[in-house]
Amino acid sequence: MVDDNTVLVTGGAGFIGAHLALGFKEHHPGVRVVALDNLKRRGSELNLARLADGGVEFVHGDVRVPGDLPPLKNLALIIECSAEPSVLAGYGEAPGYVIDSNLNGAIHCLELARTTGAAMIFLSTSRVYPIKRLRNIALQETETRLEVLPDQSQPGITTDGIDETFPLDGARSLYGATKYAAELFISEYAAMYELRAIVNRCGVVAGPWQMGRVDQGIMALWVSRHLFRGALSYIGFGGRGKQVRDMLHVQDLLELILLQAARMDTLQGMTFNAGGGVGNSISLLELTQLCRQATGIDIPISSNPEDRPADIPYYVTNNALLQSNCDWSPRRNLEVIADDTARWITDNRRVLEKILG
Repeated sequence: MVDDNTVLVTGGAGFIGAHLALGFKEHHPGVRVVALDNLKRRGSELNLARLADGGVEFVHGDVRVPGDLPPLKNLALIIECSAEPSVLAGYGEAPGYVIDSNLNGAIHCLELARTTGAAMIFLSTSRVYPIKRLRNIALQETETRLEVLPDQSQPGITTDGIDETFPLDGARSLYGATKYAAELFISEYAAMYELRAIVNRCGVVAGPWQMGRVDQGIMALWVSRHLFRGALSYIGFGGRGKQVRDMLHVQDLLELILLQAARMDTLQGMTFNAGGGVGNSISLLELTQLCRQATGIDIPISSNPEDRPADIPYYVTNNALLQSNCDWSPRRNLEVIADDTARWITDNRRVLEKILG
């Protein structure tokens, strides 16, 4: 990345986008970094001062509107982080926003890449894998979590997690479908226009500056509800809190993106599962104990046994393809993620209690 290049981060005032924009600027001070965001998600406005202090230019715009994508000089890389991130988007409501943001917005970014020759790193999601397929993973229940059985009827799932060969046939929610459709368009643009692109199917990304909600940002939600003594519930799968996810510290994701940007010519065209892995996997029941340790606060957790439409019992990332091609693996464990999140909330309690409390 040379000094006269420009990097555009879409969704650049969001949790992940702001972190990537600031990190890219820190590691490449001579590069112009521009963050584009519509500021729809509550709390994203808090990142504007951080971006300015870090030397990142901010543009208030929306990927749904082609004219909002700025005509940037020497655009070398688009990091596409913009999204409606809730897997529940579209359930019980019109699907327009999630489709326009996640699919049409991605296509507008692809058009910008086509006309400028910029490369793209696209942040997709683990939710491209179909719900029924994920629910059909053979699991066993232990005292605190669900665990994968060694023998499976489906490819792409072992005790090391889910890899890129896991089947893709079936319904996956509008959130997952729009992200997967964007992946397909990236493949077509690569074949037709020689677009250089890398796709990362991210699992749960967590850490400071995440505005956690019930449907997205589980670590920040769990930590904040402990600190503010709010209400929490184990939802679905019997209401026992044994469903499992892996978590990736946002700083580990930054390190991966920096590495991929530097190796674009050798990694272009590849799709990776990117997450915390088995070592950073945790159930809700175990997360409660971790939050008690991080905050020193014990709150009651209610139980709701009813499954929500898009809920899945288990998702853990197998990072083997990333490790073999990028020599990368997560360096920060769950305790670090919880402690960093708790410290950030505590340090900004007065502001964040209005958003997270």
